[in-house]
Amino acid sequence: MATEAVHASNDPAEWVDRYGDMLFRVALVHVGDREIAEELVQETFLAALRNRQQFAGRSSERTWLVAILKHKIADHFRQQRSAPKQFVQAEPSEAEDPWFTAEGKWRRAPAAWHYDPVELAHAHEFQEQLRQCLEKLPARQATAFVLREVEELSSCEVCEILGTTPGSLGQLLYRARMGLRQCLEHHWFGTTKGE
Repeated sequence: MATEAVHASNDPAEWVDRYGDMLFRVALVHVGDREIAEELVQETFLAALRNRQQFAGRSSERTWLVAILKHKIADHFRQQRSAPKQFVQAEPSEAEDPWFTAEGKWRRAPAAWHYDPVELAHAHEFQEQLRQCLEKLPARQATAFVLREVEELSSCEVCEILGTTPGSLGQLLYRARMGLRQCLEHHWFGTTKGE
């Protein structure tokens, strides 16, 4: 990993092609505004370019850039003088679990989906609804989901970026998947009743 990271960091001209889309999606999940997300990604690349000699290669270049982006996002919200509600939102405790009872039984079993996931992934309307559902998740859950499932980073890389343990990452991903499922059932599949 360090060899790839050091080699890749020697050519900042490739950063935009390699990491631009991924960084944009991470920023968009946090700020919810395309223009601001683009600015934050640009600031990330500029900061990385100015400080590339400080990149020690202990992590992948992608992890390093995401860490810079996280600082830029935090700076953005500090400048707005209001912390983002979702950015600092605590994860619900087990007692507040919306899907399971204290005994571990389903409160309401998820409905079966009778759709081809590959076809759905290519449907523009579905992608837009998925993006909207991601924005409704707490930011840490959304970021964990995007990094692991969309960007296909390894669990170790996601843990390093989020500063969390594998067990906590598992909980974040589980809650993100359940939240997305509930949102998509309601807004896309129309399978929930009374919500």
